[in-house]
Amino acid sequence: MNKKTISHTLLLLANLIYALNYTLAKDVMTGGYIGSSGFILLRAMSGIFLFGTCYFLFIKERIMLKDLFSFAICGLFGIAINQLFFFKGLNLSTPINASIIMTSAPIIVILISLILSREKITLRKIIGVLLGCFGAVYLILNTGDISFKNDYMIGNILVLINATSYAIYLILVQPLIKKYNPITVMFFIFSFGILYIVPFGYQELIDVKWNLFSYKIIIEVIFVLVFTTFFAYLCNSIALKHLNATAVSVYIYLQPLLAALIAISFGSDQLDINKTLSCILIFTGVYIVSQKKSMLKQNLS
Repeated sequence: MNKKTISHTLLLLANLIYALNYTLAKDVMTGGYIGSSGFILLRAMSGIFLFGTCYFLFIKERIMLKDLFSFAICGLFGIAINQLFFFKGLNLSTPINASIIMTSAPIIVILISLILSREKITLRKIIGVLLGCFGAVYLILNTGDISFKNDYMIGNILVLINATSYAIYLILVQPLIKKYNPITVMFFIFSFGILYIVPFGYQELIDVKWNLFSYKIIIEVIFVLVFTTFFAYLCNSIALKHLNATAVSVYIYLQPLLAALIAISFGSDQLDINKTLSCILIFTGVYIVSQKKSMLKQNLS
């Protein structure tokens, strides 16, 4: 497989992890085991440990002093704001609400790219993003109860801030990813990110009653710390080395679809015309955005 094919495979894997993360992370927080900010601090500590171990054992790459500010900004948007607002929002809202709002991320990436001129935005990309967005929202609207009541409004707003922060992060981190090894970038971003998180999560983390954790909760916490924090971030970073920010962000549309397919495979849901139509729209949108114009014409001819 070539590098771009590998990148798309890694993005699929990362978004499969994120699809599972919506439910697993909420289980841990709503069960009263650990507060959202404390959970994020634990994630940041896990990221530093896992990426740091790989960095000091295998990479040992030096970074330029002039790039420290960029790492600090990426740590702010990609770790602190991204995770603090997502987990706090998810704690106040619902997984369905959160997944709907997160579909705004690719659109925000396009708007920011237009402002910063970091990426050439074509009609093809816009059509692909809108197709994927429509497919994802259509799937979610037909697979659960939507709750945009006042009780959830604060959570919904926090998730929207998270989606915006994630979009900004994807654009800002790409130059660093292209310059350094992805593990190097993730280690330094998490190292800066934890500085912003400690004031919010320290008290919640030390108040955790670890002896009250059931085996199910322990497994869910390990999944979030290892797979969502380490593997998903690493997969996204490697993909950003070979793909543009819009192509990476549009894979977020796969999250509700993958969640539905997982439910179907375990017999807790059934495949119907709505899911089939959503699947076609999402994959078409992702395909259009991820293909170059010349390759698209060749494949269609």
